[in-house]
Amino acid sequence: MTSATPNLQAEWLESDRFGGFASGTVSGERTRRYHALLLAAITPPTGRVVLVNGIEAWLEGPDGIISLTTQRYTPDVSHPEGYQGITAFSVTPWPTWRFAAGLTKEILVGRDGAETVLRWRRTRDDAPSRLVVRPLLSGRDYHALHRRNESFDFAGDVIGGNVAWQPYRDLPAILALTNGAYEQAPEWYRNFLYSAEAARGLDCVEDLASPGLFRFDLAHDDAVIVLRAGGSRSESAAACASRTIEAERARRAARPATWLAADSYLVDRGAGRTLIAGFPWFTDWGRDTFIAMRGLMIGTGRLAEARDILLAWSDAVSEGMLPNRFPDAGQAPEYNAVDASLWFVVAVHELLGATAAAHAPIEPDARTRLIGAVEAVLRGYAAGTRFGIGVDADGLLRAGAAGIQLTWMDAKLGDWVVTPRIGKPVEVQALWINALRIGAAWSPDWEIPARKAQAAFEARFPDPATGGLFDVVDVDHQSGTVDRRLRPNQILAVGGLPFAALQGDSAWRVVDLVELLLLTPLGLRTLSPDHPDYVAHYRGGPRERDGAYHQGTAWPWLMGPFVEAWLRVRGSTEAAKQEARRRFMAPLLEHLGTAGLGHVSEVVDGDPPYTPGGCPFQAWSLGELIRIECLLASADASCLAPQLETTDGR
Repeated sequence: MTSATPNLQAEWLESDRFGGFASGTVSGERTRRYHALLLAAITPPTGRVVLVNGIEAWLEGPDGIISLTTQRYTPDVSHPEGYQGITAFSVTPWPTWRFAAGLTKEILVGRDGAETVLRWRRTRDDAPSRLVVRPLLSGRDYHALHRRNESFDFAGDVIGGNVAWQPYRDLPAILALTNGAYEQAPEWYRNFLYSAEAARGLDCVEDLASPGLFRFDLAHDDAVIVLRAGGSRSESAAACASRTIEAERARRAARPATWLAADSYLVDRGAGRTLIAGFPWFTDWGRDTFIAMRGLMIGTGRLAEARDILLAWSDAVSEGMLPNRFPDAGQAPEYNAVDASLWFVVAVHELLGATAAAHAPIEPDARTRLIGAVEAVLRGYAAGTRFGIGVDADGLLRAGAAGIQLTWMDAKLGDWVVTPRIGKPVEVQALWINALRIGAAWSPDWEIPARKAQAAFEARFPDPATGGLFDVVDVDHQSGTVDRRLRPNQILAVGGLPFAALQGDSAWRVVDLVELLLLTPLGLRTLSPDHPDYVAHYRGGPRERDGAYHQGTAWPWLMGPFVEAWLRVRGSTEAAKQEARRRFMAPLLEHLGTAGLGHVSEVVDGDPPYTPGGCPFQAWSLGELIRIECLLASADASCLAPQLETTDGR
């Protein structure tokens, strides 16, 4: 993905397999508190700390100083403006800038080494050769901000061009391996302004410390800096950089762009594996992991990794529930989602199907553990568990308690639950029916409950006034009440799950209604625009954004269920696939080059121009794009996503 006229506000991401990462904008300006060159996970994948926020870099030549970096300070001053010298940018194979001054800059993170490599090289013999780089350091939680203080230790432990700093005793040392010369020259840089944080109504001003500067002679060799959290100072920067560059070049070669981006989310958790929900501020969430892995792992053929993820999570089943989140600071897991466990069941089903299709069945012990976890989920829900979750007399799954958000529409600010959806939410029933049918393949105990739930769903959810489905029935556990707000959750009754809960004309009507009122080029709106509570734009402070999150804001991850539903009712013919590629997949592929480069955003505005928001790098958004690619692929394509089933047509 190369551009001679780069989008300077677009963001790039380089991540390691421990939860650490580097990120920034194409312009080089840090617009978020999360933009950094060395952001390490101390207790993978959590305990993230920012150690090296950025750099100041410039060339010294006969015509004076040429700035290569861009900073923004309060009240709103840009200085220097190195972005003006950028002539081209590419994110492939890793972020690379070309400057009018006659040099390139590269940034990459070693996937296995948790280190950031920066390299500058001249592209013209007459380009200035003297490069100066000042590191800008902090040493803070990645959600926090840093201010000038007397505790910061500027002292550096120097061996040649290699330096180790330890600004705060309770954090790892910051190691810089370089082939330059270091000069101690401590300075505080005050009042950086992070414009994206300001736009989100959050604290947005930071002070950073620069202990000294590095000088390089580009006429002699490329300039190299390798940044690490801890480690030996005796290693050669050139050798370390060369090893990392070659390893990353081999890993990234000849792989589809979306498959390569999928690697970014796969991280270690203890002895197991998990998926980061999104960068830059999420860690691993249960619901997000199980939805995302169907595309990121199973769809790309990473079946061993998918197995490891599900095995790691299977040990956390409690009273039928799986945790939706492991907090950053290592507190107890949070069991606060009705659907996370059901998505786990779906993911297990699809993994076992994919391994069978690949003629690579998983080990008997692993299979037994996974099926045992599925059985524990079903029995826990059937018996009743936390937050009023349990099977009602009609065979459907009730859920919800005051003040608790249990579905994926989970925005909450203080005591305000924006979309409580207490009762029997439509997508939870589709998931429950799927979980019962999946369990019935291994145990006949679930056959009758599956048929009962299916019959109740067909009888209770169709809305004769719209042709669609109610969003919730038995609202607030009041029998016979309904919530008929038009939301996208009903699409999961037709697509997005192994078994469609609706067939024939009913399925057609749902897909047509969703397409008419909720479809945008980049996702499904979370509320119909004709509803008085509809919010067209996701912007403002926390209250405004939480109020819009599921009240109109469109979500790209829902495009996967929508496209699958659309194909199911029309038949998966080549003509239908061609139309779907043009109408539904093409805008998502174009989006890969506009916000989080190579990735898909968390949300977009419900109204034109569908401005991206939330996390610019979201796991389930990318995972569902990969699933769409699989659904629309030719018959001989290399894709292990489950085959599409077609509903009864009309």
